Amino acid sequence: MAKAKTQYVCQNCGGTSPKWVGQCPDCGAWNTLTETLAVAAPKPRAGGMSGAANGRVQKLDEVQLQEEPRSHTGLAEMDRVLGGGIVPGAVILIGGDPGIGKSTLLLQMLAEVQGRLPTLYVTGEESLTQVHLRAKRLGLTRLDLPVLAETGVEQIVAQLQQLKPGLVVIDSIQTLYTEALDSAPGSVSQLRECAAQLVRYAKSSQTAVVLVGHVTKEGAIAGPRVLEHMVDTVLYFEHDPGSRFRIIRAVKNRFGAVNELGVFAMTDGGLKEVSNPSALFLSRHGGPVPGSVITVTRQGSRPMLVEVQALVDQSTIGNPRRVTLGLEGNRLNMLLAVLHRHGGISLGDQDVFANVVGGMRIQETAADLPLLLAALSSFRSRSVPNDWIVFGEIGLAGEVRPVAGGEERLIEAAKQGFRRAIVPEANKPRRGARLDIEVVAVARLDEALAQI
Repeated sequence: MAKAKTQYVCQNCGGTSPKWVGQCPDCGAWNTLTETLAVAAPKPRAGGMSGAANGRVQKLDEVQLQEEPRSHTGLAEMDRVLGGGIVPGAVILIGGDPGIGKSTLLLQMLAEVQGRLPTLYVTGEESLTQVHLRAKRLGLTRLDLPVLAETGVEQIVAQLQQLKPGLVVIDSIQTLYTEALDSAPGSVSQLRECAAQLVRYAKSSQTAVVLVGHVTKEGAIAGPRVLEHMVDTVLYFEHDPGSRFRIIRAVKNRFGAVNELGVFAMTDGGLKEVSNPSALFLSRHGGPVPGSVITVTRQGSRPMLVEVQALVDQSTIGNPRRVTLGLEGNRLNMLLAVLHRHGGISLGDQDVFANVVGGMRIQETAADLPLLLAALSSFRSRSVPNDWIVFGEIGLAGEVRPVAGGEERLIEAAKQGFRRAIVPEANKPRRGARLDIEVVAVARLDEALAQI
């Protein structure tokens, strides 16, 4: 009997190597090669991805569009993240920590959609009895949801071709396997081929498919990165440990804006939408406290108020600590250097801790100015009034640079009852704009420090 051949497959990119090496020769990742049995690649299938017009070349203006290209999920926060609803033929990948509520959210979504669009819930991790018990616990209005317990992708596609649903949920992609490969479910080759078959079916039948993906201990979706390239939308479910609030974020979306945010609260009856997320990320202290500044960040198309907190304390070690939660640590070091050079205030012998309330993660530069003012407020033990908001980017030359969507940020702050705003000079409202908030425009860092 011939000896089985082995090869080493990168768990990050799916590249192969005949022998083990510390660094993947394709993507450069370290310690990602694992030993697997070498199997023959599946035979390519005939036909194109779209399956429409028999592969005939068409002009864009000849392509027929549906009158209603999107289907609403019944959850406003989910629709916002998806860009307005589910597009026919779209493939959506959603990942998150175990127990965060991925299956709960999708089961609730199917119950809302079922009356308007035929659906199917495919489970590879739970029995149908467990799914039924969860649906009763959530108090779903509809319990006539079609469900299927199956892990073979060929059998799943056969059922889909027979039932012809408009929306399918696969829970989860790591449990599926194809008979064309001999490797175990969850391996790189199985994930890639199973996803390819489901994507091919979705595009040819105009069926929306939602794939649930496991995540690694680093928080990334498990499997080859090519999985995220194959799908149309990638959503991440996030939460702060110990908190009942859940945040769903779009990191890739071919049919809408990225970095859109949806906020939910986990209750006994499942996930409930949070109608006013700005109130969630504000501590609302009884009075002004040192080290706290309110800013307005943009998450996709939504302006949202968040509280930036800083704690500055005398360091007891030779190398002061710089700790950030929800902010970029390297940017904090740069901003403290700008504060010293252009503001004349040195925090070189102080420990600086920065945090964004509620587990929010700010990835834009509009938090530069509020972060510096919060650190200075803590250092001087002098509070910034709690009815002020601050936003603006800080340059290395000490200038306060504008940020996108300045007027929308001011409108959101005024709705929440804030009375004064420190903003970059270029974000000053245009003449004639009526805003129920006093705006102080600054061009340089020293001007902003003078205001407080």
